[in-house]
Amino acid sequence: MPLGPRLRGGDELKVWAAAFLFLALALAGCGAGIGPVPPARDAQEPPFARVPYQRFSREAAVAIALREWRAFGSPVVYSNQPIAGDPQRERAEGLWQRVGEYWWLGLPMGAPDQGWTGKHDAHGQIFPANQDGQFAWSAAFIDYVMRMAGATDRFPYAPDHASYINKARQHAGNVALDAEPAESTAPQRGDLICDWRAGHPVTFADLPTPAPFPSHCDIVVDTRPGMIDAIGGNVDNSVALEQIPVASNGVLADPDPDHHWFVVLRVLYDQ
Repeated sequence: MPLGPRLRGGDELKVWAAAFLFLALALAGCGAGIGPVPPARDAQEPPFARVPYQRFSREAAVAIALREWRAFGSPVVYSNQPIAGDPQRERAEGLWQRVGEYWWLGLPMGAPDQGWTGKHDAHGQIFPANQDGQFAWSAAFIDYVMRMAGATDRFPYAPDHASYINKARQHAGNVALDAEPAESTAPQRGDLICDWRAGHPVTFADLPTPAPFPSHCDIVVDTRPGMIDAIGGNVDNSVALEQIPVASNGVLADPDPDHHWFVVLRVLYDQ
């Protein structure tokens, strides 16, 4: 039994011609594009970061970091001075959700802290502001920037900086990072600069370390004589830009009253 009205001979020919043209255009489009999009880690992961649509580039990473900085009100931290503005900015409406996106999209699927936000734990419970140190999101911010810039599986996403610092020093797998000593390396735009924290000194010679250590990394977004600009997450509970002094050869200044720099991570971008 026919499922619909039959077409006349000329109409059938037109339909077949249109179908052939559509198929030819579709195949041509596939040849010029990226091909089939692989399955997502989860329904929320954007395909432009999963494939990625464009090559992993320092320009993309810098632009994404600057975008997030502007979303938090563009706070600037000057050497040896406190940050201006609201110290609890991560808990503000519109921004605690943004921090949650760093956790959700930046970390590997299934990580226990993937459900955190700027003020909630994994169960959706608000934690007290004086406990925010237990929910530090600076590494999640770097994870997010690298993933959105197209690093795919070449960045060792983790909730702490020490994990990817160690893997960079080990040249583990296909990791697109190269660790270099801070005392002799001039950071470039798109590189990560890292210091040790909480009274736990770490030197470049200590890497890789067998145990996690408190640390923080920022992404360099601009360089100029005597100074570099770097953006970090969870800098006084915000995404902030720090103006960091450097020596005449571009190496991070030593001593720095605010930081204990020990490693520069060269990010091995495609372009």
